[in-house]
Amino acid sequence: MMSDTLSLLDERARDYPRMTAALDYLSEHWSEQPDLDAVARAAGLSPYHFQRVFKRWTGTSPKRMVSALTHATARRMLVEGASVLEASLETGLSGPSRLHDIFIAEEAVTPGEAKSGGRNCVFDVGVAASPFGSAIVLVAPKGLSGLAFADEGEEDEAINDLTSRFPGAAIRRDDVLAQDWVSRIFDARPGEAALPVALYGTPWRRQVWRALLAIPPARAVSYRAIAEQVCTARASRAVGAAVGANPISWLIPCHRVLSSDGRLTGYHWGLNRKRAMLAYEAAMD
Repeated sequence: MMSDTLSLLDERARDYPRMTAALDYLSEHWSEQPDLDAVARAAGLSPYHFQRVFKRWTGTSPKRMVSALTHATARRMLVEGASVLEASLETGLSGPSRLHDIFIAEEAVTPGEAKSGGRNCVFDVGVAASPFGSAIVLVAPKGLSGLAFADEGEEDEAINDLTSRFPGAAIRRDDVLAQDWVSRIFDARPGEAALPVALYGTPWRRQVWRALLAIPPARAVSYRAIAEQVCTARASRAVGAAVGANPISWLIPCHRVLSSDGRLTGYHWGLNRKRAMLAYEAAMD
């Protein structure tokens, strides 16, 4: 039994540099849309063995990871004004039909719908008092889509930050609705039903956000620890980007993530607010 355990540990130790080599290769060559054989060669393994080991280490397939990287870049280009054809060719695809398939797989919308930025949707946005300054609440028809914070006089900037993520949507101002949501968020009693959330995000981001939800209140973990949980420590930078893209502060507790040396870093709404949130939770613990 002991020999079997040691053999498994030895195998995983040998796999580690192979997987880091594969991840490095993908980060540099994803836009070439490499096939399984190409990535396996970079790892020094047969395609069959590599596919199995890669999935064990990352929770996904090499093809799926290339798709996620392609989708993230193409989506950014579309929002910035590129055409579907331009985004397709820039990300190494043969044409719009392949990009269409990737968008359907990643977020169940077409590239055109993603480019529209919420066209034909109506969002309510408002400002309300909270324990951490002004709270900016963005509500979609199906639930909460954004929660941000701002200091006095900076509310309009925070509103623009949230609503700019849906440039095609109709935005209505409703501070009364916002106050109702803030009361439900901060006055909720243990055991109350969860608030309805209309959370937009790619599968990769949702995987990271689920990991954030697992962090207990008044506790903190590192970006590296989250990366190791959802994938591998080599993905710390990608995890940091996903944490930074979290649209629903506090409820999805990105404030509980610290740098590896324990410093407060990388909070979109200010490090003083992040420090206050951790102290608030500690007092309530």
